[in-house]
Amino acid sequence: MHDSKIPLARPSFTKEMEKAAVDALWNEHFVSGESVAKFEEEFAEYCGVDCAVSTSSGTAALSIALTALDVKNGASVITTPASFVATANAVLHCGGTPKFADIDMQTYNIDPERVKAAVETHTRAVIPVHLYGFPADVDSIKQATERKGLAVVEDACQAHGSIYKGRKVGGLGDVACFSFYPSKNMTVAGDGGMLVTNDAKIAQKAAKLRDCGRRSKYVHDVVGFTARLNTVNAAVGRVQLKYLDEWNKKRRSNAETYNRLLSDVEGLCLPPAGDKSTRPVYHLYVVRTSMRDELNEWLQSKGIECGVHYPLPIHLQPIYVEMFGFKDGTYPRAEELCKTCLSIPMYPDLSETQIQFVCDQIHEFFENR
Repeated sequence: MHDSKIPLARPSFTKEMEKAAVDALWNEHFVSGESVAKFEEEFAEYCGVDCAVSTSSGTAALSIALTALDVKNGASVITTPASFVATANAVLHCGGTPKFADIDMQTYNIDPERVKAAVETHTRAVIPVHLYGFPADVDSIKQATERKGLAVVEDACQAHGSIYKGRKVGGLGDVACFSFYPSKNMTVAGDGGMLVTNDAKIAQKAAKLRDCGRRSKYVHDVVGFTARLNTVNAAVGRVQLKYLDEWNKKRRSNAETYNRLLSDVEGLCLPPAGDKSTRPVYHLYVVRTSMRDELNEWLQSKGIECGVHYPLPIHLQPIYVEMFGFKDGTYPRAEELCKTCLSIPMYPDLSETQIQFVCDQIHEFFENR
């Protein structure tokens, strides 16, 4: 089996997507073609919200969302230290100051009680991250912050189609941001992002900001970004969106198989499971063990590609230590996650035979310890 490598992730690209891309290239403007507007409309409908604004990346969507919410002049934004660095970078890009609240080890998402304790007089917003595709407890976060009038910006970059209390993520807060980077549950065959909201004014500001801040072709009344989604990428995204629910169903099925085959492994912590009201979409299937690095090396030697998401929490990234003086031990739960987490193969086309092989190798590793 290990003669042919099992990848960590494998994005889908089909003849149907190729045809959509070629059609867009031949028949539409390369930038701001009709596929872009159609993709926005269809993605908004999918998320159950009124408005969607496409962007060049998930990071751009976050930066634009915060700018549209008037985060500036050092206003603080609370988020989790257990995420990709772009979540906090977006706060810096718009002139805000990132503040962190530690995570809940049952979900790996930001702890609402820690959020409540982190609110300051100049706090403007909270960014809960639906990490690994598991929905954050947005309702509790809103309850903890509603008296303060704080905006809630969902970082849903890993959670397309996740369900929280019967609702898709994306419509839970004031704004939500998605990424279509190739490793995500759906992609646009390149970088891309989407901002969604039920607030038409925020959507209008975001649309202006992502297009150089223009009021008309050569008149600009805000300082904007050049962060548009290319037409060809939108065309691919429209096709991918049609299959997202089917792919997520396969991911959940694969996760159930992993859970069944790995439940008896002592020393291995499996991902948080969903329930009737909360359904994760397993962007990543992340296990935890104190022997993470050894297990990673063992699986890689068997042709099983793994990843670590993420080896350093944001507050311990060199630039954040340099800028803010963060130290080890400041957010111990996030630090523990980052020291012990290991992502093993997860994608819709992963076969049961491949999952069985991965699990057999994990069993063998722990049996020999």
